[in-house]
Amino acid sequence: MLQLRALCRRFGPVPALDDVTFAVRPGVLTGFIGANGAGKTTAMRIVVGVLAPDSGDVLWDGAPVGSDQRRRFGYMPEERGLYPRMTVLDQLVFFARLHGIAPDAADRRARVLLDELRLGARAGDQVQKLSLGNQQRAQVGAALVHDPELLVLDEPFSGLDPVAVDVLAALLRRRAAAGVPVLFSSHQLDLVERLCDDIVIINRGRVLASGHARELRSQRAGARYRLQLGADAGWLRDEPGVRVLDVAGEAALVELLRVEDDQRLLTRALAHGPVHEFRRAIPTLAEIFREAVT
Repeated sequence: MLQLRALCRRFGPVPALDDVTFAVRPGVLTGFIGANGAGKTTAMRIVVGVLAPDSGDVLWDGAPVGSDQRRRFGYMPEERGLYPRMTVLDQLVFFARLHGIAPDAADRRARVLLDELRLGARAGDQVQKLSLGNQQRAQVGAALVHDPELLVLDEPFSGLDPVAVDVLAALLRRRAAAGVPVLFSSHQLDLVERLCDDIVIINRGRVLASGHARELRSQRAGARYRLQLGADAGWLRDEPGVRVLDVAGEAALVELLRVEDDQRLLTRALAHGPVHEFRRAIPTLAEIFREAVT
């Protein structure tokens, strides 16, 4: 398991990370989300040793991470770092060899991985001749070719079309199913919500929320309910103990001051006419993110 414990890092007067603490569990896809400049890339670079923290620790299986452990990590930076005139296959073999893999094994791993990424037909092409999306897939391949024990991916889905997104998502799921902890950042919140078991929300260098996605959504839901009535829902504005968050004709989103008042509200709604929908409103990840950072 990867643990970040009380990480702090400043760039001059700017605090990039302020007491950042969270964990990435084995076999789990963890989505790392935040606005531009929130601290995601800084935290990832500290994990893989590109940057050093001012204070705090990075732990792997409970012990401080050293160079030996980091050699077994897979890292994909947001900025592409491939050699444009090398072929895609040679590129992946080169990165595998840097991790100490024998030439024949490196070639086999690279070819299998390119097939998984659906780049097998482009193995002999120079990187610079690939589309940006295919270059992104090749970059992911470079992070995976040595079969890492941890994956840290900075915006791996950037620039990918829907088919390529599905291919990469399936590949990451397989790695996680094999027990690999996977941490990746993305601004595509619907994708993070679909893929990830755990979520970490960071803003201005501080972790605002972290944990299992379902639990975070449930906690943020509180006592919110969505109603679809058979008549105008405007009467809810005058209902004691009810805060109307949104109302439009016969539809309304409300928050109860007391969770136990849900049945009372349903009874009151039935007194006003038919109730076609009455359900707890579980927020989307996008809604949780907006609430957390505003």
